Amino acid sequence: MIRDGLATLLASAPDIEVVGQAGDGQEAVELCAELRPDVVVMDIRMPRLDGLAATERIAGAGSEEGTKVLILTTFDLDEYVYEALGAGASGFLLKDAPAGDLIHAVRVVASGEALLAPSVTRRLISDFARRRRHERPRSDVAQVLTPRELDVLRLISRGLSNAEIAGELFLSEQTVKSHVGNVLSKLGLRDRTQAVVFSYENGIAG
Repeated sequence: MIRDGLATLLASAPDIEVVGQAGDGQEAVELCAELRPDVVVMDIRMPRLDGLAATERIAGAGSEEGTKVLILTTFDLDEYVYEALGAGASGFLLKDAPAGDLIHAVRVVASGEALLAPSVTRRLISDFARRRRHERPRSDVAQVLTPRELDVLRLISRGLSNAEIAGELFLSEQTVKSHVGNVLSKLGLRDRTQAVVFSYENGIAG
């Protein structure tokens, strides 16, 4: 009933098409391979294959580019959120959020424009990165990115949108968009969420 309700809500938006529903993680992986959706709204606790493993297969390293995963979560499941970030999730939505927030969240994740619920997500990402910082050495990012691209990455890590970054750096939005694309490409990152994680892991955020 909950899944049907979410599907009905999303389908009510004129710019969103619900192309499939899955009852467990394994079915979600199979449907994604067949349908190649832009965004998957993923629960964590599911039969056969849980949402974390499904997210890894759909959006993790080595997976097909394009499909992004929006995780439904609750405050008391922070550990799952850390694991979901590592698995390749692009965004989070609290299960008790207003219905309209789900539609907005799907649009945001699809566009890659900004993080969801910055007050929640930045805290989770910061703690996630702190826990994982020892797992890989600090990258010499200054040799990979230009000074301006590094400025853009720092502002991305604060959860700023392209328009906000443009205002901070006195640039056009199109120029910022180009810089963001360069940052993601040079660092081998999937989207802005991964860019924030990268920033925290490598001491760039600020």
